[in-house]
Amino acid sequence: MAAPTLLLLALLLPAGAWPGLPRRPCVHCCRPAWPPGPYARVSDGDPWRSLPRVRPTIDIEILKGEARGCRLHAPPPGPESTGRGREGTLSPSLCPGTPCQRAYAAFSVGRREGLHSSDDFQAVPFDTELVNLDGAFDLAAGRFLCTVPGVYFLSLNVHTWNYKETYLHIMLNRRPAAVLYAQPSERSVMQAQSLMLLLAAGDAVWVRMFQREQDNAIYGERGDLYITFSGHLVKPAAEL
Repeated sequence: MAAPTLLLLALLLPAGAWPGLPRRPCVHCCRPAWPPGPYARVSDGDPWRSLPRVRPTIDIEILKGEARGCRLHAPPPGPESTGRGREGTLSPSLCPGTPCQRAYAAFSVGRREGLHSSDDFQAVPFDTELVNLDGAFDLAAGRFLCTVPGVYFLSLNVHTWNYKETYLHIMLNRRPAAVLYAQPSERSVMQAQSLMLLLAAGDAVWVRMFQREQDNAIYGERGDLYITFSGHLVKPAAEL
């Protein structure tokens, strides 16, 4: 009974109430939290007093320009270059708040009627319009007139005619850019040609049928679309 009573008194009474026991100062049993909170008191003796505080900042004007498509151009470094970065300048052609304009150009046309060559050089006209942005492709003349300069992807697909030669050129103005050829055969097959061209404003792209000693023809019928000619802008010249 005496032992539990003494233990209870030792827990309740302060250390100074017991004669002969030394007085010890109060110490922290654990290290202070790091980093200190925004409202914590920091004294000169604290270990993090001399450390610099990093405060990140965000330039909202730059974010507005980038989000709306405006490009930043950094000025060239001068002789007074220091360790600090220099601010960029907005391109005069792209003002903040003005969305950038995207350039588009595409066409896809077809021909349902078969065609036999009647001359040494003959343009292939088309009778079916699938896609023709801004009406840049003339179906009757069979020509695409470039209004947005840049790099274009072009493709030509035809169906050969039994026992007849197939000899076509994809033309850039008056110059043959690529050939599509198939020898006469008892079997008719699908033939394709594709390429990329750098077009300037005013350039014309068209398909030419070339006749030699043999009959030159491409097959078609009203029920299906065997002959197609397509092209689209890959990258405008302003971005090259």
